Amino acid sequence: MRITDLLDVRSISLNAASADKSQTLDAAVSLMTRSGKINDEEAYRKQVYAREEESTTGIGEGIAIPHGKCDAVEKPGLAAMVIPGGVDFDSLDGEPVTLLFLIAAPNTEDNVHLDVLSKLSMMLMDEDFTKSLRAAKTPEEFLAIIDQADEEKKSVDERLADMGEAEADQFKILAVTSCPTGIAHTYMAAEGIEKAAKAKNCFVKIETRGSGGAKNVLTEQEIQDADCIIVAADAQVPMDRFDGKKVIQRQVSDGINKADELVELAMSGNVPVYHSGNASASSQSQNKAGGSVGHKIYTQLMNGVSHMLPFVVGGGILIAIAFLIDGLMVDMNALDVAERSNFGSITPAAAMFKQIGDVAFGFMLPVLAGYIAMSIGEKPALVSGFVGGYLANTGGSGFLGALLAGFAAGYGMLFIKKLLMFLPESLEGIKSVLLYPLLGVLLIGFLIQIVLNPPVKIINDFMFGALNSMGGVSRVLLGAVRVGMMAVDMGGPVNKAAYVFGTASIAEGNYEIMAAVMIGGMVPPIAIALCGTFFKNRFTEKEQKSSAVNYVMGLSFITEGAIPFAAADPARVIPACAIGSAAAGGLSMFFGCSLRAPHGGIFVLPIMEGRMMYIVSLIIGSVVGMILLALFKRKEENKNG
Repeated sequence: MRITDLLDVRSISLNAASADKSQTLDAAVSLMTRSGKINDEEAYRKQVYAREEESTTGIGEGIAIPHGKCDAVEKPGLAAMVIPGGVDFDSLDGEPVTLLFLIAAPNTEDNVHLDVLSKLSMMLMDEDFTKSLRAAKTPEEFLAIIDQADEEKKSVDERLADMGEAEADQFKILAVTSCPTGIAHTYMAAEGIEKAAKAKNCFVKIETRGSGGAKNVLTEQEIQDADCIIVAADAQVPMDRFDGKKVIQRQVSDGINKADELVELAMSGNVPVYHSGNASASSQSQNKAGGSVGHKIYTQLMNGVSHMLPFVVGGGILIAIAFLIDGLMVDMNALDVAERSNFGSITPAAAMFKQIGDVAFGFMLPVLAGYIAMSIGEKPALVSGFVGGYLANTGGSGFLGALLAGFAAGYGMLFIKKLLMFLPESLEGIKSVLLYPLLGVLLIGFLIQIVLNPPVKIINDFMFGALNSMGGVSRVLLGAVRVGMMAVDMGGPVNKAAYVFGTASIAEGNYEIMAAVMIGGMVPPIAIALCGTFFKNRFTEKEQKSSAVNYVMGLSFITEGAIPFAAADPARVIPACAIGSAAAGGLSMFFGCSLRAPHGGIFVLPIMEGRMMYIVSLIIGSVVGMILLALFKRKEENKNG
């Protein structure tokens, strides 16, 4: 298959003009539709945008390679645009994009097209080639330029495999490149590193880990002989094989745009030695966005949060629907206190939605811990992460306990792998199916139940006792303190202590505390949603879109909607939300708002006393939280995508 088999004149535009990135992507998708390669334009468009949210496909030098892989693609295809005036594409080098190739990849096991696409990606690193494309007068000339270059240049695999033999005194560099999608950036990074190494007269061999699997895999002997290894990757790469070698770990984009810098750093010798299972082994990276400890922890945390988010959103909305049904169908004033405690499950329809939503929520923390662990210890750590997250949840540790469980399970698995290295090769097969899961689950089980949960339970009991002892304090201060605690850990022990106190107060006939407690749980998600709406540059593009769901969750009294944001940036998000919640709770107590139901958010307003001032308190508290969050958080303008 040749590149021109994927590209035809119907999907080429040589004089495109777009006002912004979104218009450019929409125009490219329309071009792809004309080629007849996709059967659902909107589904494909969503996939292209979803890929763009992971990281920008504007690779620099005026080039962008957006791509989407999904069931809507019937045949692999390309669309091309020349944009003479340029368009801001959030490119890695900040320069406007003038040449764009859109890739459509079918969601099949047949990946023959990937070699073609990877070859195109590497060809785009040739300045003369891209200059000729930009100067093409007709689509036919555009195709002819590509066809000629395709004929003259070797395939990716041939290029990378044909590196020759290292000379005796030559500096030897090995590299691994990989990106989440594995279509374009993987191979462009390989091309960049190859050029930079050859310019310094270094021997280089590069392993690419794309959608078609690992190619040109590094051998044990090559690793042993290497002077330095460069890992330019945004996806998981097997690292144990590099134990004891000097390793540079960076983002895949650095392989494209900072290849010269990486090669110079490798040759300088000022590179840390990597030790399997030791997170600090590669912590000396001089690029703050690269392999620093902070970056690695953030990446590991985000792996858990990104997998957890669908459970929060799906479960939360279903629970909100349950509250809505009961709010419309049930006269709460006609129910006694015990019956009101079942709000959200009173009618059969509401009970069904509530049950499904609760099941989704039940998976939330185990998934968070499981995928944090997996990002550290790979697949063997997944099961121990799940178990640790579940034990933390049932043991009262909440989402903070699940975070700790995820990291403990991940690094615990690295320790177990190190421990079992002495086993003979004949027993290699039983490690993954028997020893890793057995020892991993056993280790995390002891850690969570013996080390983590007991002290957290003590803290929980202490907090509940402290709340009870504050009964004689002024109503405003009582509301502010208790409600502020609802936002401290958002579903964890502190939050639960405040909530349990609120529900207990109902039985004692004190309905003001419950109203204040509920408003405290509503403020964090709403404050985050407001900040995502009015201060967009405080969030990444992905966070901006997901934050809008928090309007629904906040109004439904589902505090857990704020957890992904708090988990990603606890030092800024939690204080802002806690102060906003405290302000709302203090005002609710000051105005004497009272609530006889233990849950429901805005859906129980009809049975609330002082509902108008309650709404005012909610608005003020949410705005306070939004303003503080905007002040505390750093601008994310350089992280979008």
